[in-house]
Amino acid sequence: MRLAVLTSHPIQYQAPIFRELARRMDLEVFFAHHPTPRQQADAGFGVAFDWDIDLATGYPHQFLANKARKPGVDHFFGCDTPAIAQALREGGFDALLVCGWALKSYLQGIVAARRLNIPVLVRGDSHLLTPRRRLKAWAKQAAYPRLLRFFDAALYVGQNSLAYYRHYGYPPTRLHFSPHCIDTDWFATRATPQAREALRAGLSIAEGSRVIAFAGKLIERKRPLDLIEAAALCRSGGHAIEVMIAGDGPMREAVLARAAQAQVRLHFLGFRNQSEMPAFYAACDGLALTSSGQETWGLVANEAQACGRPVIVSDQCGCAPDLAVDSDSGRTVETGNVKALAAALIDLPGGAGMKAALASLVQRYSVGAAVDGIEAALSSCLEKAASPRRISGALT
Repeated sequence: MRLAVLTSHPIQYQAPIFRELARRMDLEVFFAHHPTPRQQADAGFGVAFDWDIDLATGYPHQFLANKARKPGVDHFFGCDTPAIAQALREGGFDALLVCGWALKSYLQGIVAARRLNIPVLVRGDSHLLTPRRRLKAWAKQAAYPRLLRFFDAALYVGQNSLAYYRHYGYPPTRLHFSPHCIDTDWFATRATPQAREALRAGLSIAEGSRVIAFAGKLIERKRPLDLIEAAALCRSGGHAIEVMIAGDGPMREAVLARAAQAQVRLHFLGFRNQSEMPAFYAACDGLALTSSGQETWGLVANEAQACGRPVIVSDQCGCAPDLAVDSDSGRTVETGNVKALAAALIDLPGGAGMKAALASLVQRYSVGAAVDGIEAALSSCLEKAASPRRISGALT
């Protein structure tokens, strides 16, 4: 099977999937944009940087010429790659996988593939909890049941993603599970007891202190102040909770000021590149993902669990019903409910039950499982394409 993948730009979570796909089939990945270090900062990371792990080896790929007037991946017209049509026409591909539909490049790829009668698969993490204005929600309800059927198969990454497709009446026989995942072995082998001891010693964290981690951009939709307020509540109730943050962004000063005012012990590490994250997770006792419904998943939860740490996830986060539904692996709390978050910080799961639950989740939400789903969807599409009942250009 020869598969084309169209995605926005090199992403640390996608690279392991592409490498495994390349191991199993004939693959070529097309990137619509090559962000500069400055654009990474403008996207909310707070500092200019390049990833310190290799995201572009182990699989065939090319960067398409981005003709956008204002290149970027944060707005629809930021990726404009008309050359995808020629690439698909000349590439001899059996199918195209697009990683969403929120960029002009994705629509260019979809249209080109349909004209060439190439099956189109989609893998994204849209869910119904994302806040939307009433008019936009009405328009989607009217249009999406028809528009989504342009995809020959849809790969859902979790339960909220599945509910999204069901809500819009997408045919269940064309749905395939391809979970959001990370390179779990890479994280697990680096989150060692030695890494924990070294980082905690460097931060002067006492051996018995409970440390809750926050990893991500310091922006409004991730609600970092909720964790500070919850830690303050714990402190007032006689439970010492320390907070450790890996991330930066426009809310940095507000977070630092509130922690100082509330006398919450805060270890602010700033932006940490990917190679530094396993030690960060090893040093904590749990991760809090406090985001609003704009957090369509929250892969930091996968990372923490791969490192053997439980998670506390707000109920509007996309990953909540997948990664925090089992009381042995995590907790789900109402978004913005600081009292519930504080109670969860005190009542973290632990012991053998936690380890077993995390091991099961890590296996289910793995790179192998994600690629299994893509293979199943691709096989299904090719079987339908070979069927004599298929009418050129029509969808069954």
